Amino acid sequence: MDVFPNQEEIEVAADLLVNTYSISPQMVRRLLGERQRDEANGIMHRFKGESMTKLDLVKLLIMRKGSELFAGSSEEVKDLRFFLLSKLPDDKIAKLFEEHGQRNNSISSPSHMRRPLSQKPWHANGRWSNAFVEAVGFPKIFAGVLQRDSLPTVDNFDPLSKLPELVEFQKDLKLRMLKVLEQEGDKTRCVVTLPTGGGKTRVAVEAFIEWMQKRFANGQYMIWIAQSEELCEQALTCIKDMWGSREYVSSLRVYRYYGGREVPEKELKGGAVVASIQQIHNRIKSEDPVLMEFLKKCGAMIIDEAHRAVTDMYDVLLNKAEQLCGSDLFPICGLTATPGRAGINKSDEIGKLVNRFEFYLIKPNLGEEYSADPVKYFRENGYLANPRHIVCEMGKEYELTDSEIEQMAKENDVPAGFRKRLAWDRDRNIFIIKRLLKIKKGCPTIVYACTVEHAYFLSVMLTATGGRHTAAVSSDTPMTIRRGIIRDFKNGKIDFLFNYGVLTTGFDAPKTECIAICRPTTSEILYEQILGRGLRGPAFKGTKECLVIDFADNIKRLGKPLAYARFKDFWTEESFEDNC
Repeated sequence: MDVFPNQEEIEVAADLLVNTYSISPQMVRRLLGERQRDEANGIMHRFKGESMTKLDLVKLLIMRKGSELFAGSSEEVKDLRFFLLSKLPDDKIAKLFEEHGQRNNSISSPSHMRRPLSQKPWHANGRWSNAFVEAVGFPKIFAGVLQRDSLPTVDNFDPLSKLPELVEFQKDLKLRMLKVLEQEGDKTRCVVTLPTGGGKTRVAVEAFIEWMQKRFANGQYMIWIAQSEELCEQALTCIKDMWGSREYVSSLRVYRYYGGREVPEKELKGGAVVASIQQIHNRIKSEDPVLMEFLKKCGAMIIDEAHRAVTDMYDVLLNKAEQLCGSDLFPICGLTATPGRAGINKSDEIGKLVNRFEFYLIKPNLGEEYSADPVKYFRENGYLANPRHIVCEMGKEYELTDSEIEQMAKENDVPAGFRKRLAWDRDRNIFIIKRLLKIKKGCPTIVYACTVEHAYFLSVMLTATGGRHTAAVSSDTPMTIRRGIIRDFKNGKIDFLFNYGVLTTGFDAPKTECIAICRPTTSEILYEQILGRGLRGPAFKGTKECLVIDFADNIKRLGKPLAYARFKDFWTEESFEDNC
């Protein structure tokens, strides 16, 4: 299923808007946004010596909106739908109104039917959206992609399929985890740490599923807690693969407890619960009986991204668990690639993390040779890719305002207001586009932008200036479309995948060859998570090398170094470019 219009469909839609319907420059400006239009014109003039034509701008609009060109309830979109309907003959409008208009109304004149039709709620790939697109002659993709929730709330995973064996260091970690699970009381709490890309999810799933297997039949639950839907789905895939590789007699019942899903009480029969901490926190407040049942009969709990587990939401969760189960809780295991936490500088916070997991820190035994540099072991054995680093310096100087300095103190990172300024810096965007166009065609590249709009803008401008295959995703992208775009990236249909805020964890594309970081950050944790998207080595079906490009900025009054500056010893090779 395609989730984004192809080049032919974009060309057809643009030709219809410009040459058939004669859309006005004013309407294009309103839909695209005056700032985006001006920036696009400015960049194109610098690249090709001429401004964009109306047809160019309309293509840019369609590339930005994709299958959602007519979707939404904004006045600009409703005006576009009204404009197109106004060009249709009266008999066609009357037929549309008869089939899709308001019932029990007294409207008889087609001239009065167009406005209510244009304001009808738009449901992707719905009855009205399909009728509208057909009537105005646009390709069907512009009716939208049905947001079908193809992921059931309750699922059953069957045995038996082949799964690659754990490698030696993973087997050792698994055995040590099982030993902890066999203990009692607080002695069953631990933190497992592996470098990003080392397979900590797989190891934890094997250990906990193996230990819980007999307990599932008694109605107990293994609760896996993650930070995002992507991480939840990553854990579910791993659980499915692991269970399917064993000769277990029965199927495993799995519950998706995130994204607002409601689990019917009649479905509660034990199994694996994959949940987001956000939904757990909200459902504790509402005393959801399903969650209470999960906790009462919990056999073990795994907390992914354990460095986040000192937040109040986890306090609420564990306090509720103790109320229901007593102080002698079930085994709890934290997983992290970063056992430290940026910003932890208070003894009480360190104490909270230690007490939560009793700090049985389980890390790979790699021998004395690699004890000071475990990453070296993983690279030499092909588990991690060798990262080459390029720092691209434009030479321009920026300075934080007083309000941005205050904002940074609250966010503990480069403030959003400053990143928004960078997103609309024309010289910087041209600098970024020129460097990205130097990346060879067919090289899977993930680009981290400053803002949501920055991701979409860079994506369409890279296509407009260099003809490259690009796409962009953000938390605003409907999940079905996001999954489709990520699938196309993994399958090699997209060279550049731009994003803001969604591809730092829980995203698995082993063949990623390049990471381009356009957003400045002082957070080592965020930076390491970004790097992790490209560090899978050939032994884990990844790549031998990964190129990391940092677009460095000289920011005055920042108060701390940018994160990349603290990774000097991490790279196998580092170089600097000042005229990308």
